[in-house]
Amino acid sequence: MSDNALYDSFFALHHGLPRQGPGSDTTTRRLLALVGRLPERPRVLDLGCGPGRSALLLAAEAGAEVTAVDTHEPFLAELRESAAARGLDGSVHTLDADMGALPFPDGSFDLVWAESSVFVLGFDRALAEWRRLLAPGGTLVLTECVWTTGEPGPEARAFWEEHYTLRTVAGNAAAAVGAGYHVLGTVPQPESDWDEYYVPLAAHADAADTTVPGMAEAVAGARTEIALRREHGTDYGYAGFVLRPADARWRVREEAPEDAPAVRRVVSTAFGSVEEPSETEADLVDNLRLDAAAWLPGLSYVAEAPDGTIAAHALITRCRVGGAPAAALAPVSVAPEHQRTGAGQAVVRAVLDAARLRGEPLVLVLGHAEYYPRFGFVRASEYAIKPGFEVPDEVMMALVLDGSAPVPSGTLVYPAAFGV
Repeated sequence: MSDNALYDSFFALHHGLPRQGPGSDTTTRRLLALVGRLPERPRVLDLGCGPGRSALLLAAEAGAEVTAVDTHEPFLAELRESAAARGLDGSVHTLDADMGALPFPDGSFDLVWAESSVFVLGFDRALAEWRRLLAPGGTLVLTECVWTTGEPGPEARAFWEEHYTLRTVAGNAAAAVGAGYHVLGTVPQPESDWDEYYVPLAAHADAADTTVPGMAEAVAGARTEIALRREHGTDYGYAGFVLRPADARWRVREEAPEDAPAVRRVVSTAFGSVEEPSETEADLVDNLRLDAAAWLPGLSYVAEAPDGTIAAHALITRCRVGGAPAAALAPVSVAPEHQRTGAGQAVVRAVLDAARLRGEPLVLVLGHAEYYPRFGFVRASEYAIKPGFEVPDEVMMALVLDGSAPVPSGTLVYPAAFGV
């Protein structure tokens, strides 16, 4: 049997499927929501688009101009037909191209999207090569197969070690941060996303003519995957990653011991002025440093200006929600001369990344209702979380960092240093 026969049979088996990997419109919408505000007509690159389920949704619901890339022309033809039927043919453009050798200039897209296709290049290579395609403020969205346990069983491990190297969600998040991205959010995909792929695929396998050269092998491969998922699906799953390149203007890093005096100056002038610094918030930071039950090593971050001085500071400490451990973001401080320059956003995103990699599942913030939602915060009351004091509902916010963990509910209790 030739390789061409197996290739042809593989794609024949997959033709007509709504998806070519685990996913759903619901997951696509959840990922899109994490991206945040987009331009009025965003330029989107959908890589490994297959028959284009995501491309069609992005064009219809985000008003996007979508360039959909795949190397299998019949999938692209199917997408063009679907786009025309929905009146989206002016918004969806197809290109037969290798996602590892893309012909686009740097900064061409506001959003680069790859559902169930990044394995073709590998997660790390995609991070490195696709970053250049993003316009300033652009976002990269990927879905990837991941381990969902620290100790996968031998059957699942043997299968994936033969086919593709998996990491956990935390492992991929760490790789993204190491590659110069901020993690805006991760989405663990539900079992129903697998059903949307495997149920139709199983039906195709049952109806396939296995006398066609290569088809028996293609069917056997599909059935092996489906059986592995059925028997060992608790070991692995799919997850979405929403990533944005870090702002290169600011060097962000963990606070060093020698930074304490400079951090105090930034905090006191941020909440007061250079002429009349406020010591209240600066004292709060110093008192939190002395509270072993509140201080979380590695979660006090600074942003450096080009001259090496500290421009901004953000701190996350331990709090409790309904008795369960959580994390509190406060205070966030930007030196007066660096306010409204992006330094604050850079240091907040960096400390949230550090909290995510540390394994913190939930962060709370009491702050400006128009500022913190840009980082993904929503009203804490949506999770039945309330502070033990009276504040407007819209200023008490929560950010879930680990969507696979249960979110605690109940009363939020800050460290004693906050005095509330």
